[in-house]
Amino acid sequence: MSDIQRHLRAKTGDVAPYVLIPGDPGRAERIAETFVAPQLVARNREYTLFTGRTAAGTPISVCSTGIGGPSASIAVEELVRIGATHFIRVGSAGGRQPGTPIGSVIVVTAAFRGEGTSLDYIPLGYPAAADLDVTLALRRAAEEYLGRRAIEGVVYTRDAFYRRDDGLNQRLTEAGVVAAEQECSTVFVVGALLGVKVGAVLGTDSNIYLDPQPTREEKEALYRQVERETIAIASAAVDRLHAEA
Repeated sequence: MSDIQRHLRAKTGDVAPYVLIPGDPGRAERIAETFVAPQLVARNREYTLFTGRTAAGTPISVCSTGIGGPSASIAVEELVRIGATHFIRVGSAGGRQPGTPIGSVIVVTAAFRGEGTSLDYIPLGYPAAADLDVTLALRRAAEEYLGRRAIEGVVYTRDAFYRRDDGLNQRLTEAGVVAAEQECSTVFVVGALLGVKVGAVLGTDSNIYLDPQPTREEKEALYRQVERETIAIASAAVDRLHAEA
């Protein structure tokens, strides 16, 4: 009986144990360009899936998840069913500390559950924590690549991109939350409940507290650079995880 997944259009043997999960299908393509011998597995809806090897020879896949928790949960569920065991979200985020420049690398340790998808899995009292092994691999890879420790901390995962709650933003900033994005808490919770390892490395593409705000062109240029950095860090972390397995 075929195990081709309903949304990903992939089956067992199509994906590596290690999968990078950006939201953006375009970023998935850019990540695949860094692989050795990347093969397009499937392209359906928001899901673009490639499999190849890192430069060090580790089997690796990349699968875009689309924006937000519902589509990200589908990606993780279906990837686990066909053999994925380790995930790294490689994403973008908005800085939530006044001193965080656009273009900063963030290794995520946990997420504030401000989205709704994870509630369908388990009540809010359950934490959205990144896997320790993946997080430590990202820490070491970032330090080696950047020559310094990346920003590390809790992010705010939310659903409604264009709805801004200034009171909540201020409260989370005062609590030390480092950035806001739209998938981490979902994939952390889903991964934990499915018994797989999930972590995240993000690049900041904005910061609501900057005054004056950079132009859109300046923000995009800064993000293009940090995207390359997060991709390199995630791939190096995969090599570390594979070596330690």
